[in-house]
Amino acid sequence: MIQEQMPVVGSDGGHVGTVDHLEDQRIKPTKTDPDAQGRHHCLHVDSIAAIADGVVRLNLTAPEAEDEEAVAH
Repeated sequence: MIQEQMPVVGSDGGHVGTVDHLEDQRIKPTKTDPDAQGRHHCLHVDSIAAIADGVVRLNLTAPEAEDEEAVAH
């Protein structure tokens, strides 16, 4: 189960963000996370590979996740 403040990492282990909340099948990382650059991003739940040990792991690398976030807006 995805919870607020869980770190989100890419398949390459790169930090993508920190969960703020879920909205319409999308993870919205916090905009206060340093990698968020002061704005909300969205990641579709289909990008999730696993949730384990308090971490959301994606099936995308961190750069791929950033590209997906740009397309989602």
